[in-house]
Amino acid sequence: MAVFTAVTLDDLTLLLKKFPLGNAINIKGISSGIENSNFFIDTERGEYVLTIFENLSFAQLPFYLQLMRHLADRGVLVPAPVPDEAGELVVPLHGKPAAIVSKLEGGSQMAPQPVHCAAVGAMQAKMHLAGRDFALQQPNLRGLDWWNDTTPLVLPFLDEHNAHLLRAEMHFQSAFAACDHYHRLGRGPIHADLFRNNVMFVGERLTGFFDFYFAGCDTWLFDVAVTVNDWCIDVATGVLDAARVRALVDAYHAVRPFTADEQAAWQPMLRAAALRFWLSRLYDLYVPREAEMLTPHDPTHFERILRERIATPAPGLIA
Repeated sequence: MAVFTAVTLDDLTLLLKKFPLGNAINIKGISSGIENSNFFIDTERGEYVLTIFENLSFAQLPFYLQLMRHLADRGVLVPAPVPDEAGELVVPLHGKPAAIVSKLEGGSQMAPQPVHCAAVGAMQAKMHLAGRDFALQQPNLRGLDWWNDTTPLVLPFLDEHNAHLLRAEMHFQSAFAACDHYHRLGRGPIHADLFRNNVMFVGERLTGFFDFYFAGCDTWLFDVAVTVNDWCIDVATGVLDAARVRALVDAYHAVRPFTADEQAAWQPMLRAAALRFWLSRLYDLYVPREAEMLTPHDPTHFERILRERIATPAPGLIA
């Protein structure tokens, strides 16, 4: 993620005195993304990831870190948070909450084929089922309430064409969220940001999901829609690749079958997932925060996807 808060090797050395990881060897900031300060760290015990949370509070973080531990204990491939000597998963660093988690093997698959999409779909369904008995509750903090709060902040920056699209889609999504079959959709903890750069592979073998810091309780279908809108598209146009969509949703369905209500909600949910990221990218572009390394993502990518989802029906959830 972008480095908002700098951390030196001396800072890391002091921090690691509280952890069973041996001495610090190296630290390197991770420049991609825009929400937290992330670093690869090398210690005498191995490689880990250090995150400083720029927006989440000490009170909010147990949801994310305990969810990761809960999922890992049930066989879902996620990073394991490392407790300090007092058993705490969240510690202060430069006055902000921080955590250390294990580093996953492999790298991101930025040119996915159907085989990669199938692996993601199956593990996502396993993750949703594993989260059903997770005790903590927290809403999706980038859900409809946030969309309503953020829309008036970004509208003044949009031309008439895009302002009309945003107002119309917010009206559509508010009506969709009020309908009966929406309220019958299965819910639980979701990742909510399962893009290609948040999944690791070694070849065709999926080695883990990471960056759970947008997670919250929402509909499982929204999580699938977010994932399909990134993993199963032609990046230049936003058009869905039917073979990759089919691979992902069929593999998911084989683990947790989709319901009739989910089938009915699929098209609106793909639009909702596109709207959420168009809005967040508009917000990051026009209401930016200071950062040592910050590269806002281009909002037009998800504007294009949203227009495409409105114009063109997606392949159905159930073949």
